[in-house]
Amino acid sequence: MAFSYKRIVIKIGSNVLTQSNGLPDQQRISKLAEQISTIKQQGVEVILVSSGAVAAGRSLITVSDKYDAIAARQLLASIGQVKLINTYAQLFEKHNILCSQVLVTTEDFKGRQHYLNMKNCLEILLQHQVIPIVNENDVVSVTELMFTDNDELAGLIASMLNAQALIILTNVDGIYDGNPNDEGSAIIEEVIDTGIDFASFVTSGRSQFGRGGMITKSHMAQKTARLGIAVHIANGTRDNILTDILTNTVPHTRFIPNKTASEKKKWIAHSEKSATGIVQVNAGAKIALISSKATSLLPVGIVNILTDFKKGEIIKLIDEQNELIGLGIAEYGADKAIESMGKKNQKPLVHYDYLYLLG
Repeated sequence: MAFSYKRIVIKIGSNVLTQSNGLPDQQRISKLAEQISTIKQQGVEVILVSSGAVAAGRSLITVSDKYDAIAARQLLASIGQVKLINTYAQLFEKHNILCSQVLVTTEDFKGRQHYLNMKNCLEILLQHQVIPIVNENDVVSVTELMFTDNDELAGLIASMLNAQALIILTNVDGIYDGNPNDEGSAIIEEVIDTGIDFASFVTSGRSQFGRGGMITKSHMAQKTARLGIAVHIANGTRDNILTDILTNTVPHTRFIPNKTASEKKKWIAHSEKSATGIVQVNAGAKIALISSKATSLLPVGIVNILTDFKKGEIIKLIDEQNELIGLGIAEYGADKAIESMGKKNQKPLVHYDYLYLLG
């Protein structure tokens, strides 16, 4: 059974775009651009999240060892991003397709206004048949503000644009039920959300050039599938991989999507880094929130306000063991929440429509 998606996000990892010597693999980039062009010409909207700027920079300049890792990365990324986007522009031009560059940081996803500005920009590019090429702005991203990796960024973009699918290309065929190098290990072809603990059998080693290992990929894929978006993890070094995924003729891992979440919930789901307040709830409130019944967070179930927040800000909800259980938009500020804490018949602090629970 082939997959008929109308809008997809394709994320290409540095381990796919880069040769073993750390330099860009021009032949592979060319083949991937050709496949993306074919998919686009079939009427599918494509957003590309592409790594590879640092590798492209490495092909142009040598950085002295006297510079620290962050400075070297900024230099390589700044020079390399120009090379990378020019490479894509030339390849897509052969197929009469325009592409554009969209560089982002985690800050762009924090405020609702910034978020909507970026969403509007990407939507108008798609309406004009342009392929947006999104990458983290490594020039201004410092460690604490960086995405975990481009997988996290791709999940955010897929949610933001209500894509039907996210395709993550890496250098293995998918998620295995053991070490991929062991003879008895097999690819997990379908994942239905049953709260699988991938850490118990996925090896935590990272690719040579990427930041994200398979565990971060699997957690991000679970989160994205819960928001109603199918996620495919496949081997980008295979020939015709993208077209084969869409015709379902290549072994890979597919996360089956749950029912679609609202646009507001999709934004909240990816806003953990921008949360200001932390609110602790008791066991009764936790049970009520994670039950299948739609429930708002009422002050009667709150036991502690750990950090300050204002009305309209994202807050974290934690249980009495300090485990994160959800995120939501505060209906009012911390001062009022402290006043009504533990009391019955009070206005909800977080309304169900603006509440995202982790699982």
